[in-house]
Amino acid sequence: MRHAARENDRLSGPNGEPDNTFPALDGVRHRYLRLPGLRMHVAEAGHGEPAVLLHGFPQHWWEWRGILPGLAAHYRVICPDLRGAGWTDAPPTGYDREQLLADVVALLDALELDRVCLIAHDWGALLGYELCLSAPHRVRKYVSLGVPHPFVRFDPRLLLTIARHGWFQPVIAAPFFGPRLLGRGHQRLTYHLLRGFTTNRNAWSERDIELFAERLREPARSDAASALYRCFIMREAARIMTGTYRHCRLSTPTRALIGAEDPIVRPEFLGGFEERTDDFGVEFVDGASHFLVDETPDVVLERALEFFAQPGPCHEAATGT
Repeated sequence: MRHAARENDRLSGPNGEPDNTFPALDGVRHRYLRLPGLRMHVAEAGHGEPAVLLHGFPQHWWEWRGILPGLAAHYRVICPDLRGAGWTDAPPTGYDREQLLADVVALLDALELDRVCLIAHDWGALLGYELCLSAPHRVRKYVSLGVPHPFVRFDPRLLLTIARHGWFQPVIAAPFFGPRLLGRGHQRLTYHLLRGFTTNRNAWSERDIELFAERLREPARSDAASALYRCFIMREAARIMTGTYRHCRLSTPTRALIGAEDPIVRPEFLGGFEERTDDFGVEFVDGASHFLVDETPDVVLERALEFFAQPGPCHEAATGT
């Protein structure tokens, strides 16, 4: 059953009051959608075939500021704040794989989008792969940013790399301590995540960093971030490394963009997809680490536009105009 988007929730805050706290970006309109058990904020721009963009951590819809205007010249661009992030509700539960995926499907249904182009980053990209594997008819083409594909082979070197550079994951996942480090005091962990995984120091303005950090000062959102790592991100990493998806097949045409300077997602760890995918390619982007959209927005935009424009299965059948 589809849940129609409610237009009277446009530009209203969590208690029904007008909400004018969204950062301004030309051509972008905002609204809230009432999904089952969740009120979701969505930023939209443009018209035409729908392209859905799923952000990563510790970001929200503003992550896409560098490509949203260019993409909106060709597509109807839909940038939700995922559960717990940005201006979307941050309930105490629902940060497991099944519920997060259900949120995305409910979003597509609420907007009556049968089939979309998809771009996703970080944990949003993990959800993107889940969507393509579980409901391939909903995604025409997929651009994944900054995460390994789900078919990586187990490699002890990967565990060592994660232990060295991904030490923050169990810290964030720890109840009480994780939320305090993310949202209280000087928020050193939040600032480390944003600044420590970029090679281009000009990727962020102070305003950009503040827009991401300020949302985590809300206790419910820092608690949600901890639950996200505890219930989804770390578990999903374990599922990938233990071969959970090696019996699956990715039929959705997919392009994975990885920062050439990413300290964790290295070329030697990304084999194993050849027999599990129908149309899959990997590109390492120079001048970028983990936050590709912030560091190299022009490259991400160019690759996405080229890929989406290529003829593919059911291109003409895409809906949502």
